[in-house]
Amino acid sequence: MDTGTFRGIITGILIVAFIGLTLWAYSSRRKKDFDEAKNLPFADEDDALANRDTSASRETDSRHDRGDKNT
Repeated sequence: MDTGTFRGIITGILIVAFIGLTLWAYSSRRKKDFDEAKNLPFADEDDALANRDTSASRETDSRHDRGDKNT
C-alpha cells in the first residue's frame, strides 16, 4: 500500500466521521438537549448576582473616603 492509497482511506474515514457527526448534531432527538445547553448561561443569573463578590466596590469606597487620588 502506497502513501496515496493510505491518504485516500484516511480521507474517506474522515468524511464519513464528519457526516455522521453532522447528522448526530442536527438530529431531532438531540434538539431538546441542545436547547437546554444553550440556555445554561442564563439559568443561574439571579444566583450569580446575589453571590457576587463586592470587595472591589468596598475597596474603591474606602479609598474615596481617605482621599486617595493616585490609586
